[in-house]
Amino acid sequence: MASGSSLQKTLTLYDVYAISTGAMFSSGFFLLPGIAAAETGPSVVLAYLVAGVLILPSMYSMAELSTAMPKAGGTYYFLDRSLGPLAGTVGGLGTWLALVFKSAFALIGMGAYLAIYVDMPIKPLAAALTVAFGVLNIVGAKESSLLQRVLVTILVGVLAFYTAQGVMSVWGGQSAVGGAAGEFTPFFTEGARGFLATIGIVFVSYAGLTKVASVAEEVQNPDRNIPLGMGLSLLTATGIYVIGVAIMVAILPAADLQADLTPVFTSGKVFFNWLPYTLGPILIVVAAIAAFASTGNAGILSASRYPLAMARDQLLPDRFAKIGRFDTPTRSIVVTVALMLVIIFALSEEGVAKLASAFQLLIFALLNFAVIVMRESEIPSYAPGYRSPLYPWMQVAGIFIPGFLISEMGTLAIVFTGVVVLFGIGWYFYYARTVPREGAIFHLFARLGKQRYDGLDRELQTILEEKGVGHDTAFDRLVAESDVIHLDDPQPYQAVVEEVSNRLSDAFGISTETLRHGFLEGAPYSAVSVSHGAALPYCRLDGIDEPKMVMVHCQSGICVDLEDEIEELDASEPVYAFFFLVSPKDDEGEHLRTLATLANRTDDERFLVEWRAATDEQEVKESLLHHERYLTLHLLSGTNTDPFIDQRVSELNLPAGVLVALVRRDGQITVPSGSTTLQEGDRVTIIGNPAGIDRLYELYRQGEREGVVQ
Repeated sequence: MASGSSLQKTLTLYDVYAISTGAMFSSGFFLLPGIAAAETGPSVVLAYLVAGVLILPSMYSMAELSTAMPKAGGTYYFLDRSLGPLAGTVGGLGTWLALVFKSAFALIGMGAYLAIYVDMPIKPLAAALTVAFGVLNIVGAKESSLLQRVLVTILVGVLAFYTAQGVMSVWGGQSAVGGAAGEFTPFFTEGARGFLATIGIVFVSYAGLTKVASVAEEVQNPDRNIPLGMGLSLLTATGIYVIGVAIMVAILPAADLQADLTPVFTSGKVFFNWLPYTLGPILIVVAAIAAFASTGNAGILSASRYPLAMARDQLLPDRFAKIGRFDTPTRSIVVTVALMLVIIFALSEEGVAKLASAFQLLIFALLNFAVIVMRESEIPSYAPGYRSPLYPWMQVAGIFIPGFLISEMGTLAIVFTGVVVLFGIGWYFYYARTVPREGAIFHLFARLGKQRYDGLDRELQTILEEKGVGHDTAFDRLVAESDVIHLDDPQPYQAVVEEVSNRLSDAFGISTETLRHGFLEGAPYSAVSVSHGAALPYCRLDGIDEPKMVMVHCQSGICVDLEDEIEELDASEPVYAFFFLVSPKDDEGEHLRTLATLANRTDDERFLVEWRAATDEQEVKESLLHHERYLTLHLLSGTNTDPFIDQRVSELNLPAGVLVALVRRDGQITVPSGSTTLQEGDRVTIIGNPAGIDRLYELYRQGEREGVVQ
């Protein structure tokens, strides 16, 4: 990964909702209903409803993948890690192009509504808006998402007013449109084939629902906010689409609707005539502008993350992975905006949305397949915070539905999709074929096991650690409260397990035999992971509320005679550290995040040096903590630590998010309570968030020369 390529987590639940909702309302509601009605007649209403149901498998799969791997690039990242770099290259470039096409088309579409009141050139206006949104996205995702919130709030508010007033006018008995409901017959004007083709056309109206996956790395608490935000967005969009299009069909004669590029405006004029100063039609134009603007803005925000993610993985030049001064992928945004400008000025908008739709359908099928691959690969660190219901039948349906809809969209759409696929394959073999990485699919097929990419599990472990909201403090507490066993002479592994089980038995109130069986017999939910001089025996049990750990410190080398008792161990690699972990069986996510944190810490080249140099329990524990997350103070009179002496822990004026974890006094290590009184000579280990630790260091660094701060 390129340096300086981390993105900040600034997006909330409402941002997720706003990005998904804003990406679904533009041409799909303000331009497409008339075009779609020409294909199937009044049954266009049912087509929108069916399309909203058919998007569910892809939504569920995208939510699962996003909570398992919340990384920039969304679709690209999921396909790359599941099916390999070739699929990732094709999916990443194709989805990026589809998003760019759709966003450019949305900004061009603003002209159709602006032209109602102002005679101005459409394409120069679209280009100016593209540049403006590009600049906004460069300044920051937070600022861009704030605009998205405002636009979507206006949009949903006006459309809710439109649908409520329309329902009252059409089905509430108002004379102005009282007989218009007869426009629903005949319902299927072009038969079953025309209806199915229409579903494929309007299906793309919901494609923006999954756009938020590309910014999942920037979402706070993705396990909750991504699936919930997408679900609320789909409910909003489906309701407004179905009711709104039904109103248009009921009010406008079929011939007029099919020829109208502004059907919302035209239908709104009929029942908004009671508002003064043509306020009703003006509201619709405002909503249309908000819709197209939100699609364009969300499109740039999402599309620009694809070059970023692909450059991180060496599938595009490294310069696209650079993060600018505003913590945004500046170069990726610039190239996205540049391509949108080319499309706006060089291409006709007719047919662009349909061509992009066909490729998007292909991507949805691949994403559903990706969920099956990830689950069946049984990679230990694949631990999504949200799991799709009805697996695998939901995913099987999600594979066949897009394939069927593509076949109904015509030859041109199929050819375009094929061209994009061939372009992606060509780029992969030209630029990226030497990338040393394979997808989870090689974990799935045992006969290809020697080609599996073992780095994938480590990468997913890192993601698990990054995902953990509040996990770091919980891990630090776990370390602080752990027992430590020091070994100087070789001992049988079984004897060590016996001692560990005895200590944990007292802590949990569970029999020693149960714990010993978990560590030695390979009970369900138990295993041993070994790497870099450390071994991580663990088991998950029923009947416990929180995890506990016992650390075995082997200061001078292999202190345990394993005698092939741990099959995973490379006999040529010395073991200096054992971390026996017991976790609740019903909290798999936290258990895996703890293992990921342990694995990442022991992989650090500094860890083993610090671990072997540790001379007491406090130093052993501190070697396992991240340096930016702990501080050790030696309490001495006449230094800056005076305020700590003779104070209870609960009375200390500590920054938010930090706590006293360990106190060493007269050679004894204790985990203090709030009533513990600190004394002169104590060595105090404080843990917490980096900001709080930095603040404490600033306050007490003057004592560094005297050995006060370590």
